[in-house]
Amino acid sequence: MTRILVVGATGLVGRHVIAKALADSRITRIVASTRRPLEAHAKLDNPLVDFDRLPAEADWWDVDGVICALGTTRAKAGSDQAFRVVDYDYPLEVARLARRHGASRFALNSSVGANARSKLLYPRTKGEVEEALKAMGFPSLTIVRPGLIGGDRDEFRLGERIAAAVLGVLGPVLPAATGSAPPTRSPTH
Repeated sequence: MTRILVVGATGLVGRHVIAKALADSRITRIVASTRRPLEAHAKLDNPLVDFDRLPAEADWWDVDGVICALGTTRAKAGSDQAFRVVDYDYPLEVARLARRHGASRFALNSSVGANARSKLLYPRTKGEVEEALKAMGFPSLTIVRPGLIGGDRDEFRLGERIAAAVLGVLGPVLPAATGSAPPTRSPTH
């Protein structure tokens, strides 16, 4: 893959993706559509967008693949509906437009426990977006389901800090997870 689109590039995961992609000589062009500007780089196109009104015919959709690291929390979004827009509507609209313009690969940063039949908003939304992406027909679809993602965020998240501290202490004595689904990958890469 030489041309990639990264959405969610200003978040914790997206920032790491951008750094790795900029350092990878196999990648010749990175498009990072964001709401606020990123630091300039020769390999980086950074169109500023309103995710509620993505430009359907922009030339920057011409990429080989997409890495989607979009995501928020219910608390940060402010409501169940606003959370769903960011974690479901935006990734699917990006996927639809990128696929229409010829992208053959899509990678989604989802979540451990994603399940479209869950009674809980977060895992249900993650599971629903995974199922919708599978139906889009990307020749290569990768879904990763990380657990708690630690790192330096722009905002303070008390719940994550507490969970990380508890897991740090209890992690060595907790049994290994069973029954969790491995990353979903299509047979062609």
